[in-house]
Amino acid sequence: MQIRRVTTTPYADQKPGTSGLRKKVPVFRQPNYVENFLQAILHALGEARRGATLVLGGDGRFLNREVVQVALRMAAANGLGRVLVGRDGLLSTPAASNLIRINGALGGIILSASHNPGGPEGDFGIKFNMAHGGPAPESFTGEVFRRASAMAEYRVLDAPDLDLGRVGGTRLGAMEVTVLDPVADYAAMMERLVDFDAIAAMFRRGFRMRFDAMSAVTGPYAKAILEGRLGAPAGTVANAEPLPDFGGHHPDPNPVHAAELMALMQGPGAPDFGAASDGDGDRNMIVAPGLFVTPSDSLAILAAHAHRAPGYAAGLAGVARSMPTSRAVDRVARRLGIGCHETPTGWKFFANLLDAGQITLCGEESAGTGSSHVREKDGLWAVLLWLNIIAATGRRADLLVRDHWASFGRDYYSRHDYEEVETERADALMAGLRGRLAALPGRRLAGLTVAACDDFAYADPVDGSVTAHQGVRITFAEDARAVFRLSGTGTAGATLRVYLERYEPDASRHDLPVQEVLAPVIAAAAEVAEIARHTGRDAPSIVT
Repeated sequence: MQIRRVTTTPYADQKPGTSGLRKKVPVFRQPNYVENFLQAILHALGEARRGATLVLGGDGRFLNREVVQVALRMAAANGLGRVLVGRDGLLSTPAASNLIRINGALGGIILSASHNPGGPEGDFGIKFNMAHGGPAPESFTGEVFRRASAMAEYRVLDAPDLDLGRVGGTRLGAMEVTVLDPVADYAAMMERLVDFDAIAAMFRRGFRMRFDAMSAVTGPYAKAILEGRLGAPAGTVANAEPLPDFGGHHPDPNPVHAAELMALMQGPGAPDFGAASDGDGDRNMIVAPGLFVTPSDSLAILAAHAHRAPGYAAGLAGVARSMPTSRAVDRVARRLGIGCHETPTGWKFFANLLDAGQITLCGEESAGTGSSHVREKDGLWAVLLWLNIIAATGRRADLLVRDHWASFGRDYYSRHDYEEVETERADALMAGLRGRLAALPGRRLAGLTVAACDDFAYADPVDGSVTAHQGVRITFAEDARAVFRLSGTGTAGATLRVYLERYEPDASRHDLPVQEVLAPVIAAAAEVAEIARHTGRDAPSIVT
């Protein structure tokens, strides 16, 4: 086997975002495109890579198998000492984070575009997680981009593809390759955090649930844990086989893309509990019989009851939420007497707080929830913690939600997404909105009075860094709020996300239609941001 140096030319579009480099599959299939970006990552690691351990795997989407093999040959050519790779190239994002942490790895290359569609014309992504198991900071991704922009050659080992279908060790040149069962270490970690015995006993008593793996990477994990270790009936996990195109599904766990699960949970004879996860296993959706549980409410309920699980029996150091997430968890934190942090969207901000021991639980508005066990959000973990709480309280999920509202009040909440808006139009909308902020306080919009507004900036309490322009917040005197931000998780145009919430303390008003309660907030948001004028649309693409 020989190391080959391949002459190449740089691509100008290889600037990774907060979730790594995401593009359409045809973009990644351009000559040397994958190799250039991987070499930039390896260069950015510097001399620390020599002899070090790296974790490698992905969500099984189209191109996953091919890129895993390329990454292995390039790792060998660049002096890595050992690579831990999931069997068949599969690793969920939280499982990869765990492997990095427990093996003292230098970091991990994760192949995924998260909840975006897969297939030959779908999306693909490459991201790097650091030694603590969390996403790379801007200092590292900036260095990757700098090196990718000047790429002249990459190094690769001339070698045939390895058989990744069998667990065990082999060598690739001087580098050791260990193929791991992708589920084993993750399942062992879950068994330490949640009460498997209590959940298994609940299933033996006839508890029924449906978990939709959306033909994505969480399927093998859910089958092994729910049906294998916990004894849930066969068929509890639907769409369990990871497929390169996710079976034609859009693997985003929300009521629109998990419509079959929603219909089941709304219908007669619904199971006791419903859940779903996304493409790479880091997001979750919780559905109670007849009731969709918003990610914001889910985070608050998990925080209120986490002490019922063995891994959190000592209580929580603190909690954190992304700025657009509703303020439901803030109320729980105040009652528990613990800190509550408001961060920009992006898991790296939570990772800083987790590493510093300032928080134990955290969550985002986009169905991401996590804790101190890894440095990524973790979809299946959230589902298992819910099951632990149900087993410990004897209360069905819908009753737990209503109990929470009765105790803390209800934060009516919804997210309106305008997908694939022309980037120039989306930027103009946000620029116009920011330009009007100073004139908004005191203004009446759709019957609501603007109390305060700002362009959110975050001062990190751990490292002192300041992150500006993270979304526009408008708070109304009527205990309501609208938040506007552009999302960078898509690969075509921009997605305008509008987050809407209104607090209702009166228990007699906790069963009203969500969009009806939020109607004045929706109208105020549309008016102040001039959404129709800028987007040319009179309705959002998705309402969750």
